[in-house]
Amino acid sequence: MRFLSIQSSVSYGHVGNSAAVFPLQRIGVEVMPVYTVCFSNHTGYGAWRGPLMSGDDVREIVTGIEERGGLEGVDAVLSGYQGGNSIGDAILDAVARVKRHSPDAIYACDPVLGNAKSGCHVAPEVQDLIRDRVVPHADLITPNQFELGFLTGTSPDTLDSTLDAVDRVREIGPSTVLVTSVERPERAEGTIEMLAATSDGAWLVQTPHLPFKVNGSGDVTAALFTAHFRSTGDAAAALARTTASVFALLERTLAAGSRELQLIEAQEAYAHPDLRFDVRRVR
Repeated sequence: MRFLSIQSSVSYGHVGNSAAVFPLQRIGVEVMPVYTVCFSNHTGYGAWRGPLMSGDDVREIVTGIEERGGLEGVDAVLSGYQGGNSIGDAILDAVARVKRHSPDAIYACDPVLGNAKSGCHVAPEVQDLIRDRVVPHADLITPNQFELGFLTGTSPDTLDSTLDAVDRVREIGPSTVLVTSVERPERAEGTIEMLAATSDGAWLVQTPHLPFKVNGSGDVTAALFTAHFRSTGDAAAALARTTASVFALLERTLAAGSRELQLIEAQEAYAHPDLRFDVRRVR
């Protein structure tokens, strides 16, 4: 498989492409990374150095790839955080170009908007961009439960309300939805879930809720799920493999007491995931 991944890059730590590319490569995906920023570290540290790329910069790089024939045989375009209309327009342009050369390619978008604890933490321009222009063009999206609610104007909390919100967002455009960080009141204490839904049904997986948050885990989740789903067409299998890999990565990171993902140290979990979590059909 070959992916075009348009995301941020950091030299220290692992977020954006610096989180997504290696796990994809480790499972045999050829990745063409295009960077939207080139920072020293992620912005959660409060200070960073390095340049922002413009939409024109992204277009130039994608044009160069196209001139080499690199947009032929692409299986998926990945995108994560989008800082504004300039980058958003460039990503949508790249998706259109890829689909001209590779009609079977899908666009997988992680609609980064915020989370349940801190709310929406992107500018109104980005909110409108993601909800009104980007998500309708996506084939696969990977929102957390809060972002799913924002996109649909709902407040999903129970399983039924989350499934209803998934149906609403699927009517907008994306045929496949992976909902991360599902926290429904009826789940077992100390657990967290993910939900995958397609036109064929919906599946839920539950894991222990590890007591920490680390940047970049969502980028790894979106990348691995896209790869497994693209290669198999089986959402349940993709959910099982992605969950096993990401949980092992987070477990290792927690044990190390690290603020940054132990991305390299956990590499065997991408290639040979321990499928210890049951995936059950809920629709």
